[in-house]
Amino acid sequence: MTQIVVPTLGESVSEATVAQWLKKEGEAVKADEPIVELETDKVTLEVNAPSDGVIVKIIVGEGQSVGVGAILGELEAGAVANDKGSKGAPKAVAAPAPAKSAPAEDDAKTSPAVRKLLADNNLDAAQVPASGKDGRLTKEDVESYLKGGAGKASPYAPPPAKSPAAPVPAPSKPREAGPREEKVKMTKLRQVIARRLKEAQNTAAMLTTFNEVDMGPVMELRNEYKEAFEKKHGVKLGFMSFFVKAVIQALREFPALNAEISGDEIIYKNYYDIGVAVSTPQGLVVPVLRDADTLSMAEIETKIIDLGTRARDGKLSLDEMVGGTYTITNGGVFGSLLSTPILNTPQSGILGMHAIQKRPVVDPKSGQVVAKPMMYLAQSYDHRIVDGREAVSSLVRIKQAIEDPQRLLLDV
Repeated sequence: MTQIVVPTLGESVSEATVAQWLKKEGEAVKADEPIVELETDKVTLEVNAPSDGVIVKIIVGEGQSVGVGAILGELEAGAVANDKGSKGAPKAVAAPAPAKSAPAEDDAKTSPAVRKLLADNNLDAAQVPASGKDGRLTKEDVESYLKGGAGKASPYAPPPAKSPAAPVPAPSKPREAGPREEKVKMTKLRQVIARRLKEAQNTAAMLTTFNEVDMGPVMELRNEYKEAFEKKHGVKLGFMSFFVKAVIQALREFPALNAEISGDEIIYKNYYDIGVAVSTPQGLVVPVLRDADTLSMAEIETKIIDLGTRARDGKLSLDEMVGGTYTITNGGVFGSLLSTPILNTPQSGILGMHAIQKRPVVDPKSGQVVAKPMMYLAQSYDHRIVDGREAVSSLVRIKQAIEDPQRLLLDV
């Protein structure tokens, strides 16, 4: 009998949720064929069959949390499914799913993360009301029980982290859905998005500074060279490569925006891993352009297209979404004219791009009022380590680089 186990999930990820079983008990599978989808707080990944055979037992049902190394199910290698009268079907195929049978022990109804939380707080599983599917105990059940002031339970202390984790805001007693309402459990990704956004508000002294930029020079440059650029590099010249280059130039001059707080120390980063926010059907993810300062504009455009496509298809690896030093988000693609971006903790800066709109402005050279393609920029920053002067000045540097692209070539 071969066990189907949870693989290593990546740096800083220790738990996943079973999102969907792609195969049922009794079904034949081929080696390396996807059999179950796991959802972490960053990506959705598939677990493949370790060999040819038949799924004889599903141990962890959909919606349940599991830790790295947990057993998801069992596969009998070399067995043949009997759905068409084939010989050699394993006896266990006819066994009912665990969710419908009485478990041999309490551990069958709890994930490794839940068992650890219970042990750390000297709790018995029977003490805590369970709200999970088929009466399973979830991590949220234990945390809610502890916060409610259980008699002999010790106060819950979360594991050490770079910054304190803020719980997802939710009512202590979830209400039932009304007759014209639908109740859907938040995905793991949506839960972590909610937690991280609230964490950023709770931990950082977040402020936002605004400016506007004349996009005319960049648009003229694109129009002049777009055909030659695409012919040579095989990719279209977009706006994002200009902004990535402009941001890096500003970060070099104002390094606090590329730093993070760790306890009572500041970690300055002498590299530029720029996160680019991408909207997907599952939620917002931020893949990272590694060492973006070493990339050409063509390489930046190519990587952004690749990362964006794979993000929307759920094909990004965990390593591609951790370790960013600064983030750029473009709400303008959805028509946003102005917004206040929230920091992607533990980063200290984020740039918000917005829609390009022709507006009447005074031309600084002629003094005449003319219609120009303008974009509002918003930079949110952590005021604990970034002063207002640095925040405002860095955004001005970005504006200057976009309005005079030659600055990017001359690094001035």
